[in-house]
Amino acid sequence: MPRDKSENNKKIIIAAKKEFLEQGFKNASMRKIAADAGITVGALYRHFENKEEMFASLVEPTLSELRMLYDKASIKEYERLKVLANEQALLKAENKTQWIMSFIYQNFDVFKLLVCCSQGTKYENFIHDMALLEEKLDAEYFDKLNDYNMKLREVSHLEFHMLVTANVSAMYEAVKHDFTEEQALHYAETIEEFFSAGWKKILGI
Repeated sequence: MPRDKSENNKKIIIAAKKEFLEQGFKNASMRKIAADAGITVGALYRHFENKEEMFASLVEPTLSELRMLYDKASIKEYERLKVLANEQALLKAENKTQWIMSFIYQNFDVFKLLVCCSQGTKYENFIHDMALLEEKLDAEYFDKLNDYNMKLREVSHLEFHMLVTANVSAMYEAVKHDFTEEQALHYAETIEEFFSAGWKKILGI
């Protein structure tokens, strides 16, 4: 009686995650993944065309959800700005670092793969890509502030890019250093306080 393909697929996913976490993408062995999943290498390639497709299947659903959460957070901040239409919109903004860190720790293995194990894949610049997304959304928000005649000090594009990158990079250090969730959430508060005070000073809020 043939085995259920979906059952095999689950076994492959479990084996692949383990192998990528232990060896990283470059050193991960398709043969080892097949053996751990209890199937042949040929059968493995009937599920995934190559190793990168397998890696993508592990991380892409969570990444898509994260991007969606960013979009929802931006809409929420725009709505807050419409109601307040003054500096209080910035002062009362949601603690973005906190909810991102919570999401990271709900999906820790995925972010461990992205941050520490993705060299050799299209995700190897994950932190940089997230910084670019954050930079884009922040710039759009600042444009909205200008629409409400809120006067902010200008920051050069290069400095803005580097500061946003530093902020985003700092957050993912928790993953690199294997913080517990409790440590990470406390660290998120620290990051928020540190960068929030700096941004307010720089922008003249």
